[in-house]
Amino acid sequence: MRPSNNQHEKLVLVCTNERTDGRECCVQKGSLELYEKLKTAIKAACQNVRVSKTGCLGNCESGITVAIMPRNIYLGEVTLQDIPEIVRLVRDQ
Repeated sequence: MRPSNNQHEKLVLVCTNERTDGRECCVQKGSLELYEKLKTAIKAACQNVRVSKTGCLGNCESGITVAIMPRNIYLGEVTLQDIPEIVRLVRDQ
């Protein structure tokens, strides 16, 4: 193991969990589209921030979940309309 040269100041995780057993999941609620648009918006507004897809963050029943690290901010029921506020949170914290 070695330290990675690719280190980011902040990490934004978007749940793109997909369940095949009929239970609700973030991907059913549009998390892949949200991920793409959020990644584009953050890239335009912030430097040294990584936006990544992730598996379940434990909140799929209530909607798309986004986590902002290292601040440990978890957001639920996220929609496309929330992107400007998320960008502000990432930029200002």
